[in-house]
Amino acid sequence: MTAPAHERPAKRRTRIQTLNREIILEAALEVFSAYGYRGSTIDQIAEKAGMSKPNLLYYFRRKEDMYRAVLETTLATWLTPLEHLDPDGDPIEEISRYIRQKLQMSRDMPLESRLFANEILHGAPAIGEFLRGSLKELVEAKAKVIRRWVAEGRIAQIDPVHLIFMIWATTQHYADFDIQVRAVLGETGDPIATAEKTIMTIFSDGLRPRD
Repeated sequence: MTAPAHERPAKRRTRIQTLNREIILEAALEVFSAYGYRGSTIDQIAEKAGMSKPNLLYYFRRKEDMYRAVLETTLATWLTPLEHLDPDGDPIEEISRYIRQKLQMSRDMPLESRLFANEILHGAPAIGEFLRGSLKELVEAKAKVIRRWVAEGRIAQIDPVHLIFMIWATTQHYADFDIQVRAVLGETGDPIATAEKTIMTIFSDGLRPRD
């Protein structure tokens, strides 16, 4: 995603400006993930950030700009592990590492996951172009790597794109449906810690080549 068109011009920021921007985006993440884009207000974000509305508007002119900036940060972080899938590595080890990283992100970034899910459920108005462009290109590039692994007999005969979808669905479930997971388990601890072994076993066994 490109930088928000209406964000203040990207001059060299001072340390205080950088810190304030981070505070604003953290506050925006909390508000947007709780109330959605339409249900959130600049006043709510300013209050959560502990600053005046005029001060906040110095950094971001519109609510939309804050929303896009939060999504951009989330996507940049989320896609890094997939980008680093090594074509020359061991296929099962590479995919297993990616799954573990996604599980860790679901553990550490539940608000980001819920924000993203809400954006998708509303038709991806802010990131639709990114999904059809940059994300599609990245998935196609990594699917090409996985297809080569399949052709070389290094992993089972699977559809690489649907494999990626399955990884996303399985790992992000623990962030997006945390309340449901905890209600069913009746646990107050970390459900991902108890789920990881099962998830890794199913994926690794399913990816092993068949004789």
